[in-house]
Amino acid sequence: MSRSSKKGPYIDARLLEKIEKAGSSNATIKTYARKSQIAPIFVGKTFDVHNGRKFISVYVTEDMVGHRLGEFAPTRTFKGHGRVVKRVIEKT
Repeated sequence: MSRSSKKGPYIDARLLEKIEKAGSSNATIKTYARKSQIAPIFVGKTFDVHNGRKFISVYVTEDMVGHRLGEFAPTRTFKGHGRVVKRVIEKT
């Protein structure tokens, strides 16, 4: 279910502090807050979002507003549905 509109969007308090501290500088902001929604003040900033193993760089644009930070840092690596093994049938 989605979050109640009465409550408003969830934005991590620590993340807001980091953004205010960074100001207008182009420094990347490291965060573990994948569940935090992207607010209009995030536009133009670069975030390093943790995916469980490493930090993935995410540059926020206007189209991303309203989505979650974790949506842009995938946690799983798709390696295919299996290998195609070419077998040679020998006649004896």
